[in-house]
Amino acid sequence: MFEFLNTWLTNGGFWVAIPLIVLGCVALIKGAGWLVDGASGLAKKYGISDIVIGLTVVAFGTSMPEFVVNMVAVGQGNTEIAITNVLGSNIINTFVILGVTALICSISSQRQSRRFDIPWSALGALLVLAIVTCVGFMPRITGAILLVFFAFYLWQTFKHAKTSNSDENYTLMSPKKSLLLILVGLLLLVVGGEFIVKSATNIAQSLGVSDAIIGLTVVALGTSLPELATSCMAAMKGNCDIALGNVIGSNIFNIFFILGTSASVMPLPGYQGLQMDAIMAALGSILVLGFVYLNKSREIKRWHGAILLLVYGGYLTYRILTL
Repeated sequence: MFEFLNTWLTNGGFWVAIPLIVLGCVALIKGAGWLVDGASGLAKKYGISDIVIGLTVVAFGTSMPEFVVNMVAVGQGNTEIAITNVLGSNIINTFVILGVTALICSISSQRQSRRFDIPWSALGALLVLAIVTCVGFMPRITGAILLVFFAFYLWQTFKHAKTSNSDENYTLMSPKKSLLLILVGLLLLVVGGEFIVKSATNIAQSLGVSDAIIGLTVVALGTSLPELATSCMAAMKGNCDIALGNVIGSNIFNIFFILGTSASVMPLPGYQGLQMDAIMAALGSILVLGFVYLNKSREIKRWHGAILLLVYGGYLTYRILTL
């Protein structure tokens, strides 16, 4: 499938790979958006509540870019991209997206996030750190364990949602339009995933760097664009609190669902710097937890955002210099 990409990349190399990655990112973002719209409209048509749609269709849909890229990478044997896409996305989500958003305006935290979601995000990151420290890679059994944790997380989330009111209002649309959006969205996700994985591999070979570095930077940033765009737009409109739930929810899905599924399909071997990347992902979750608990307003303040960005800058410099 998409064998023509190999010919294009072989002939054009680096200068073809960059535009293909940009096109792949656009396809992923549009595909995920249309998939969510179509699936939400179809679910609403059959009387499914807004809360359930938000917790399942929308939550899964916004994680589709990372999921599709990982499935394509695993299918092609690029396991370094599969694991660094998740760790890199979580690192970028926490340090870059929350950092930039906090610089625009302080991010308030809700009680549910402080008591449940943020600790779960930290738990996921610490679990991965413990696994790679003790084992050195991600065997299938650890993928199954992460999926069990994910199922428990979903159950607890649904349990909480029953006692909460939803202010979401998903649009009702015809089944034909919903199915068309779902099919086109899925097609764009597959195309985008193929473009990104093949092009990222080509760039790594052209520059003489590992797939891991490309996965941590180019691929991770590309698949995190939906969260980045949503958070920055919300911050500019003064709704900075949206960014925290957006990022934490994405991090939880990335670790427990996407990494769990990827490792269950194929063991993810270790690579040079894996433990450092896992430490960074865990550090981000711990810092966020500390920021919201160590001040009376329970906010991530502007100076917290500056710290997050500075730490990420130091980490990225270190990883590049130690290639």
